[in-house]
Amino acid sequence: MKPIVIPSKLLDQMEKHARADYPNECCGFFFGNEQTGSRQILAIRTVENSKKGDKKRRFEISAKEYMMAERYGQERQLALLGVYHSHPNHPAIPSKHDLKQAVPYFSYIIMSVNRHQVKKITSWQLIGDQFIEEEIIIENQIETLN
Repeated sequence: MKPIVIPSKLLDQMEKHARADYPNECCGFFFGNEQTGSRQILAIRTVENSKKGDKKRRFEISAKEYMMAERYGQERQLALLGVYHSHPNHPAIPSKHDLKQAVPYFSYIIMSVNRHQVKKITSWQLIGDQFIEEEIIIENQIETLN
């Protein structure tokens, strides 16, 4: 299982989205490249939770948003690596509903949010009929002055 490598700036954007949508679940896509030893996240795209009804316990991404995400990745020569979403007031582990909706290859980043604060972030991949946790490596970018 390859670790997920994410720049801290992109992770901050995901967390900001999760805090802003709390107490509802937020959702979005992430894009990047599959490398020899890791999956490198290079871009994210926030999506509106289109779930009808209880958005505090479920999220849904419309077919149109999936198509737009595919196009976004193709235009930038990036692979659609997965989906991120939040679990308001619940652990950052996949639910039974998450398992039913999951597809192979995608990584699923889950953020546990409580009182507008992100408490834990995990990443999972569907292998066979179960989720296996992936390592997350946060890449700090240091800007230098020339």
